[in-house]
Amino acid sequence: MTVDKITQAAAALADEVGIQAVTLSALARDFGVKDASLYAHVKNLQDVRTRVALLAAEEMSDELAAAIAGRSAKGALLAFADAYRAYALRCPGRYAATQMRLDLDQIADAKGFVRNIELTYAVLRAYELEEPDLTDAVRFMRSTFHGFITIEATGGFGHPRGLDESWRRVVESVHTALGQWPRGTD
Repeated sequence: MTVDKITQAAAALADEVGIQAVTLSALARDFGVKDASLYAHVKNLQDVRTRVALLAAEEMSDELAAAIAGRSAKGALLAFADAYRAYALRCPGRYAATQMRLDLDQIADAKGFVRNIELTYAVLRAYELEEPDLTDAVRFMRSTFHGFITIEATGGFGHPRGLDESWRRVVESVHTALGQWPRGTD
């Protein structure tokens, strides 16, 4: 049993039952040990969940980087969006861990989170936005993607229209909005 093995087991469990349902007791059962044995490797449950978020941020960043490589402008946005959605739907517990409120001191230099931010800004570079518009655009894009994915993952879209067609329209709309972003409104 190592920190990495505990993190991997917690990530797999999160994808199966949700990050909020991951407990030290469940992990200990998976390893065939008592809960107290885990404390030799991790501080507490929040430490485990943070480690899952860090792992997920690295995995997701690798997939985003591969998707946008060699692309720019609209092509980069479409590839980024599709990779973002694919990861979130394939690894729902890990993705949810990246959305939790985390201690900024613990993740400030975390490779996966830093790279995710850099990749997001790289995609938005084509829209020639400057602060504070850039921050607002990142929040707009992230909340739009997250909202669609969250509703999709819970089966909340009941209309028979295919989700892929709607997703494409949503991403096209994000592209249009970014291209027509109201600048310097503060």
